Amino acid sequence: MSQLAVLLGVFALFSVLGANTVDNLGRLGITVGFGYLDHPANFEIGESLVAYTSGDSYARALGVGILNTALVSIIGCLLATLLGVALGIGRLSANLLISRAVQLYVEVIRNTPLLLQLFFWSATIHALPGPRQAFEPLTGVFLTNRGLYMPALAMDGAAVFSLLLLGGGALAGVVRILVHERRHGPMERAAKTALLGAVAVLLLGVLALCLGGAVSVEPPRLGGFNITGGWVLSPEFLALLVGLVINASAVICEIVRSGIEAVPEGQWEAARSLGLTRGRTLRLVVLPQALRVVIPLMTSSYLSLTKNSSLAVAIGFPDLVSVVNTSANQTGHVFEAIALMMAVYLTISLTVSAALNFYNHRLSLGR
Repeated sequence: MSQLAVLLGVFALFSVLGANTVDNLGRLGITVGFGYLDHPANFEIGESLVAYTSGDSYARALGVGILNTALVSIIGCLLATLLGVALGIGRLSANLLISRAVQLYVEVIRNTPLLLQLFFWSATIHALPGPRQAFEPLTGVFLTNRGLYMPALAMDGAAVFSLLLLGGGALAGVVRILVHERRHGPMERAAKTALLGAVAVLLLGVLALCLGGAVSVEPPRLGGFNITGGWVLSPEFLALLVGLVINASAVICEIVRSGIEAVPEGQWEAARSLGLTRGRTLRLVVLPQALRVVIPLMTSSYLSLTKNSSLAVAIGFPDLVSVVNTSANQTGHVFEAIALMMAVYLTISLTVSAALNFYNHRLSLGR
């Protein structure tokens, strides 16, 4: 009974505070609600994955910010995982130089603020040479103070449809295997390989039939004082991506190292007694067992990387926070803007957490 009274008291307190806030905003001529999302935004966004003009609505501007945040988060998680796993293995290398170099990397990155690192990478990229003196680490790839230029795929509607078919077919094959394992127990590796191979061959055939030369590679070209064509990553996006990847990889490195060290030494000895090399032991025996340990911690790293992407506003990348801040400044709907940001980040975090928890449950012992 006392708990119910406390709950009602808290509810009444927030009701009074909310009503008082609405009254005060009304005196200032600010109406509360999300109706402003249908109004024209009247501001430009420098980078967008979808078509956007200043005449579009605040809702579309918000969508652009969400897509930009999702893009940098997804690419960042993938690259941070690859770099972090390589560093984690290098941290346990028998070569003292490699091990100490990785340790120094981890200590420096983990003991400096991420915001400072983002400023460093932003200043470094803006200090690169211009297009006429651009670095060309690979043929058709240019690194300049205007960003990173890479070859891009140009596809028509049929090609996009074929790629969607390919992705859908591959996903269906994986789901089919998971359902089979759930109902009938583990499927033999040969059967899995045959099933996936059949799906891949079928879909590649559909892809080749539908493409018909509809896919072409568009390389960037240096002409005059600028580089045109290709796929361009802006300096702001590049600085944010590099900063997030390097920061997260230092954390993932330690997670992978601890996961490998959690595997009993007897597993290494048993593999050596079977004549396996260190590389095959690591790949076939140790890493699969370490994966069960590191998945929950990797989930936290992915969520941290996604939330840390909100620091993009400090270096000028138009992510979700930047777009919402601009909307709030123009309309005065600060509370609604904060509520939208909280809802988006909460949705992303819960989705990532649920997906990785499901994967961790599949890997857990006793399944």
